[in-house]
Parts: sequence; structure tokens; C-alpha cells
Amino acid sequence: MKKGIILALLAAGALGVITSAQADSRTRFMAANCGYCHGPDGKSRGAIPSLAGLDKAYFVQQMKDFRSGVRSGPSSTVMHHHAMGYTDEEYEKLGEWFAKIK
Repeated sequence: MKKGIILALLAAGALGVITSAQADSRTRFMAANCGYCHGPDGKSRGAIPSLAGLDKAYFVQQMKDFRSGVRSGPSSTVMHHHAMGYTDEEYEKLGEWFAKIK
């Protein structure tokens, strides 16, 4: 009986780790897409702003503003299209991702 409970707990823990790893790989994939313009790990080497180290709340608000059209400027057309492809939850995950990069 104890063996069965222990095995069940280990299996549940392993499933949690797998689910967490999948979420991290999805966020990593989304962040890599940002890297095409904003540089590897969000560290721009040019005129396009860096995303690395941005405050999470600021990042999320900027993405929402691009999506709604509130934020305008030379890059707003491109960013509007990118922002339309993500959910608010994905904005949160990306914001957390970039905030951790120093």
C-alpha cells in the first residue's frame, strides 16, 4: 500500500515537472521570436529597444497598447501584428521572462 502511494506521488511530481518544462519551452519559443528584432535574449544591439530587464508590468502594458492601437509610431504597425498573436496570459509570461534577464 505504501509503495503504491509513493509511486503515485512520484508520478504526479514527474507530471508536474513535465508540464512546467513544456510551459517554459513555449515561453522560450515566444521570446526567441522577439529576438529577431530585439536581439538575442531581448538585448538589442541597434536602434530597436531592448526587452531584457524591462519591468514585467511595463512590458505587458506596452503589448496591450500595441494590440489596441493606443501606442503608435514607426514600429506600431509591425508590433500591432505581433501583439495580436498573443493572449494576455502570454504577455504575462513574456514579461516575466524578459524581466529576469539582466
